[in-house]
Amino acid sequence: MSARTLPHTPTASMTTPCEFARACGPRFELELCEWLRIPSISTLPAHQPDMDRAAAWLTGHLGAIGFEARVISGDGHPLVYAEWLRAPGRPTLLGYGHYDVQPADPLEAWTTPPFEPSVRGGNLHARGAADNKGQIFTLIKAAEAYLATGAALPVNVKLLVEGEEECGGSVLESYIRAHPDRLGADAAIVLDSGMMAPGIPAITLGLRGIASAEVEARGPVRDLHSGLYGGAAPNPFLALAQILAGLKDAGGRILIPHFYDRVIPPDPEEREGWARLGFDDAAFLREEVGALALVGESSFSVLERLWARPTLDVHGMPGGFIDEGVKTVIPARALAKVSMRLVARQDPFEIAEHFTAHVRRLTPPGVQVTVRRRGGAPAVLIDRRSPAIAAASTAFAEAFGHDTVYIRSGATVPVVSQLSDGLKIPTIVTGWALPDANWHSPDEKLSLTQFHRGIEALIRFVERFGASARGSDGTKTARPHSG
Repeated sequence: MSARTLPHTPTASMTTPCEFARACGPRFELELCEWLRIPSISTLPAHQPDMDRAAAWLTGHLGAIGFEARVISGDGHPLVYAEWLRAPGRPTLLGYGHYDVQPADPLEAWTTPPFEPSVRGGNLHARGAADNKGQIFTLIKAAEAYLATGAALPVNVKLLVEGEEECGGSVLESYIRAHPDRLGADAAIVLDSGMMAPGIPAITLGLRGIASAEVEARGPVRDLHSGLYGGAAPNPFLALAQILAGLKDAGGRILIPHFYDRVIPPDPEEREGWARLGFDDAAFLREEVGALALVGESSFSVLERLWARPTLDVHGMPGGFIDEGVKTVIPARALAKVSMRLVARQDPFEIAEHFTAHVRRLTPPGVQVTVRRRGGAPAVLIDRRSPAIAAASTAFAEAFGHDTVYIRSGATVPVVSQLSDGLKIPTIVTGWALPDANWHSPDEKLSLTQFHRGIEALIRFVERFGASARGSDGTKTARPHSG
């Protein structure tokens, strides 16, 4: 089915946006699958044509349902900006998502090919189903449900859908910095989070930041025979092992001086709310982590370790001989890729400085170590006392039949700080993906039940927000709920 020819003329049985969305659910799934088939892997240069194609597909689709949409080019992958601004006096909602996806390897670990969407057990399996095409598509479909039925959209809508979330590009950041007035809004909604359990809607109030680096150790001028030179020549891998071992203690506490200086604990009310979530440590270990045991700072709960404590992890150590068989060399060079997830008030630049200084202190004799910073983003804490969050909480509870819960996430979503702290827009971070969605992993999936309820939740949200918030002209209007 073409994204540009959508059979969405309302019928007598589609009298409200919610009824329209329910009737058109199968078509929505087919359209999403069409977008998911485009392998928009932003970090691999070979997929540049796919990035362009995915952006063009979305632009055409948005134009077909009534938005003014265009592709914004820059020094990187294209950004899609769209708007529907035909509700004068009404508040404006800015929606965010991303169309780029992670690489799909290892391909052999997928039950079905990653870019051939398939439905199994009520879940849509494909790379990008949960992260993030499937989630931002729910907002697009919620808007279509109004426009297609002739029901007046109760808010103005702007959309930012980027192609560099997974590769740390700068096109979106540059666009936000250059066009703050164009992106002005009464609230923003970032659909790049998830839920803790089926049927229990969640709003994410905290996201960790990040500081990333590469640590390179150089020893001899060339690879050396380990028999002839072993015992005298410095080994860069062993040097890196010593450095990395000195970054954390056996209990998981990070040993970098001043690392914890700015860390603040969650308040008692938030901790009490987390305790009521019914998080099961054993099930988390068994069903999500799949290791022998959970690790980390034992004086903190698992949820607090995941959501409110900073971390340090090593992601890879390239260098030396890694092929099958044996090659007994002392390598000339070794590399470690490291990142630190940060919490509110920790400054990424300051943490990177402390990290670099500590690595230099730990460097053993005989090797030269270089630390290269690979970017960072601040953590975010969101005040739940905003009309937008109140409207979302009520609307989500109506759609899912369960009170909305408030959570944090250990992930980093840089755009949230750019919107909430940079543009001062009250921001809602939410989503419909479940803990078993396999983000960044083989067999990524999105529950179709969650997908369709998410659309209905957003239909109800824009209705409530439009009725409760003031538009840019200062007027306030009330409208009957049309779910």
